[in-house]
Amino acid sequence: MYFIDTIETQSLGNHSYLAGGPSAAVVIDPPRDVDRIIAAATRRGVRIAYVVETHVHNDYISGGLELARSTGARYLVPVMASVAFDHTPIADGGCVTVDDGLTLRALATPGHTPHHMAYVLGEGSREIAVFTGGSLLHETVGRPDLISPWMTGRLARAQYASAHRLADELDDEVSVLPTHGFGSFCSSTQSAVGTTTIGAERQRNPALIKGVDVFVAELLGGLDDIPAYYPHIGPVNAAGPPPVDLTPPRPADPEQIAVRLAAGEWVVDLRNRVDFADEHVAGSLNFEGTGKLATYLAWLLPWGRPLTLLADDSQQIADAQRELTRVGIDRPVAAATGRPTQWVRGKNDLTSFPRADFTALAAAQSLGKAAVVLDVRRDSERSSGYLDGSVHIPIHQLPDRIDDLPAGEVWVHCVSGLRATIAASLLDAAGRDVVAIDDTFEDLPSNLLKIIHPAPADT
Repeated sequence: MYFIDTIETQSLGNHSYLAGGPSAAVVIDPPRDVDRIIAAATRRGVRIAYVVETHVHNDYISGGLELARSTGARYLVPVMASVAFDHTPIADGGCVTVDDGLTLRALATPGHTPHHMAYVLGEGSREIAVFTGGSLLHETVGRPDLISPWMTGRLARAQYASAHRLADELDDEVSVLPTHGFGSFCSSTQSAVGTTTIGAERQRNPALIKGVDVFVAELLGGLDDIPAYYPHIGPVNAAGPPPVDLTPPRPADPEQIAVRLAAGEWVVDLRNRVDFADEHVAGSLNFEGTGKLATYLAWLLPWGRPLTLLADDSQQIADAQRELTRVGIDRPVAAATGRPTQWVRGKNDLTSFPRADFTALAAAQSLGKAAVVLDVRRDSERSSGYLDGSVHIPIHQLPDRIDDLPAGEVWVHCVSGLRATIAASLLDAAGRDVVAIDDTFEDLPSNLLKIIHPAPADT
């Protein structure tokens, strides 16, 4: 009898898998914090016999090397992947026995990367599931543009061919278990589908129901921005990531925090956005620990810039550390817990900014108040509708484009308020007067503010 456990990294939109039988198991695309995998194997009472990668990841640091070394498992990596550590190459058609009667077979599925591999789990003569990594996802596919602009078109066509190979070679009832596609920017689009099969994908996946030319054109036309930290992640994974160090950072006192801010280092406040807006250390930035911390902080933080964390308590710091190691931010230089008054030398080092909703913005405009409305959503989000007269600077571009904003008080919005407060903290630190719109854009009444709906692009 087999089992398949899903280890979810929700903040990055990824799934890893532990699959096996009564005594042994294989791990597919493990996360950096491998203690979660080891705990899952312990609960199952199984030995980890194999660790496998579908590809060299660009969106998160793999825990495969550390997991293989700590458990003695064989580490299977696609034969065409260029990596600098000891491993067992596996080629198309390669097969290993995980446990009695339970096998794992490799299928070459280039597209997301040139060397990408999917793995089919079989029990006896029956194929159960396919671990598709960044190939065939739930109603979509992995994006093909993370390697090189010169390869994107070719990889998009390879992705189409790989999706068809999986659909042609596997039965309808085989479960499709991807690594990406649950909010990951490695997915070309997002889907709300929770579970799927080869049969279901035959009916719904654009790669399987459209012609290749139409599919490729739509795929390439719908690609969103690539997070700025992605180009740093692939080389770390190819070289072999070092083990994780989750020991607490050294404490930071008010003098040290002030010195780090003066030196241009980033001091990040992990508290919720309401508390941050009410009172915070002047110059600090707000990235909520319960939001997409790793994605947005890694995207905006200049790579290698020293980072100090501020939080309500030590658990919040520990959770953030774990999250940040997944994207290569391994060691905050310092941390402090408590309240803002404990992090400053005097009250003059504290500041705040107002929060508002869209109704307050409409009221301000009706009174003739000159407000700069800043939309920090991505291009794909803004294309569905935007506030008339708003300035558009996606959040990941804002640190380099603050000077592009017109003079005046800036009212900043996103979809829900999370990114708006990140942006507000950046503007506040730069000395701009700012109001964070902590409201839901999709719920904005059409008669409250004028919304422009762009005409669809010609295809």
